[in-house]
Amino acid sequence: MPLQTLDPVINEVQTTPKNSPKYRVLLHNDDSVFAGDVLVALQEVVQLSEASAIDIMLTAHRTGVGLVKVCDIEMAEHYVDALGARGLTMTMEPEE
Repeated sequence: MPLQTLDPVINEVQTTPKNSPKYRVLLHNDDSVFAGDVLVALQEVVQLSEASAIDIMLTAHRTGVGLVKVCDIEMAEHYVDALGARGLTMTMEPEE
């Protein structure tokens, strides 16, 4: 009888509903964080290009909020927590 093993990553992917709700990860303007720190955080945590990070940062600066990413709730929570730990003001909301 062959041994059965479960790969936790594959198992997790298989149990995630295909049509799970998406969440918007939002960066809020905060003049207490240096622009360079915002760019580095967005590039390192979310793996954004420099151009995308600049665009999001400038949108947040001009309008008060910038859309960082739309993703599943688990990743959205991760981004909000990780970017918040770097001093950025972050929220998430269900995508409409």
